[in-house]
Amino acid sequence: MSDEEITFERIRERAHEIWERNHRPEGFEVEFWLMAERELRAERTRNESKTAAREPERSAAS
Repeated sequence: MSDEEITFERIRERAHEIWERNHRPEGFEVEFWLMAERELRAERTRNESKTAAREPERSAAS
C-alpha cells in the first residue's frame, strides 16, 4: 500500500481522539471506530489527489 497506509494502530489512535473530543461517552466504540476509518480514508484520498494534481507540473518542468 502507499505511505498513507491505514493501520489498526492509526485507526485505534484516531478513534481514541474522537472519543476524547466527545467527552468520553460510554457505548460508542463501534461508531467512533467507523468514524476514525472514514476520517483516515478521506485524508488519504485528499493527499493522493493533491499528489496527483502536482505530478503534471513536475512532468511539464522536465
